[in-house]
Amino acid sequence: MFTGLVEDVGTVARADRRSDALVLAIRPAKMPLGELAIGESVCHDGACLTVTEIGRETFSVLAGAETLGRTTLGNLRVGKRVNLERALRVGDRLGGHWVTGHIDGTGELAIRRDMGANLVLGFRAVPALLKYIVEKGSIAIAGVSLTVNGVDPDSFSVAIIPHTRDHTTLGDLAIGDRVNLEVDILAKHVEKLISGRST
Repeated sequence: MFTGLVEDVGTVARADRRSDALVLAIRPAKMPLGELAIGESVCHDGACLTVTEIGRETFSVLAGAETLGRTTLGNLRVGKRVNLERALRVGDRLGGHWVTGHIDGTGELAIRRDMGANLVLGFRAVPALLKYIVEKGSIAIAGVSLTVNGVDPDSFSVAIIPHTRDHTTLGDLAIGDRVNLEVDILAKHVEKLISGRST
């Protein structure tokens, strides 16, 4: 479980294809490698991956076929920056919202507008995701917990404050870029309970 509060922005040092999987070596900017453990969960642009190796300057994770099919991780290349967050510990403050690290799908940046101190970003998404996105609700975009500004039939928007723009990869986004989206898990549970579905 995560909060969507990005701890660090790492850089892809290596990206090796292995059959239907991708092995990534990530060089964190400030996250102490000595505090990581093999088997630990780390969120990468919103996707929860398991640490498989720890080196002097990098740690490695493996993204399998399911993850690559649902996320933007398959497009990562050497030099690309990624948002990083370690799993929530019992007793930690929950400053963002409940983020599982299980990506629901991707969205495409359609609008980028500077509004003084804030940066407004508008993302296109499929109806199957948009039905869970509500104004003033929570959403994780590339692993960043954000509040939804507005929703229309084919898109939604968020406002990025300067701190978030400077300490995550969201300020790097250009029109047409795709991002990982995780909708609020509570909305999915409520839908299932109301509909009476068994799966």
